[in-house]
Amino acid sequence: QVQLVESGGGLAQAGNSLRLSCAASGRTFSIFHMGWFRQAPGKEREFVAGITNWSGSAKYYADSVKGRFTISRDNAKNTVYLQMNSLKPEDTAVYYCAADGIGAFTSREAGYQYWGQGTQVTVSS
Repeated sequence: QVQLVESGGGLAQAGNSLRLSCAASGRTFSIFHMGWFRQAPGKEREFVAGITNWSGSAKYYADSVKGRFTISRDNAKNTVYLQMNSLKPEDTAVYYCAADGIGAFTSREAGYQYWGQGTQVTVSS
């Protein structure tokens, strides 16, 4: 089992930045691919960013956040981060981190075995 706890959400003005954190506990964090997903009101949950296991040598982003968001991981702290810059009102959503301990990296929601409870991000114009 892996427990994931997100933090760092809140209210931001458009153009500003927020950094989300996701702290993991329970199993060896470094073995997991990690992903960030989000769900806006009335919409399905979607992939935002992902990072491969161990050293995190590969990172993946949704087109909508590419160039604005950066995912990183600190295995010594069992934590994955999402730095969100140049925020837009359309970034408003509940953000979830997720862990995938099976196979190759995937951006598919179904590929992740463990999920956090989510943290709300609201961007005002």
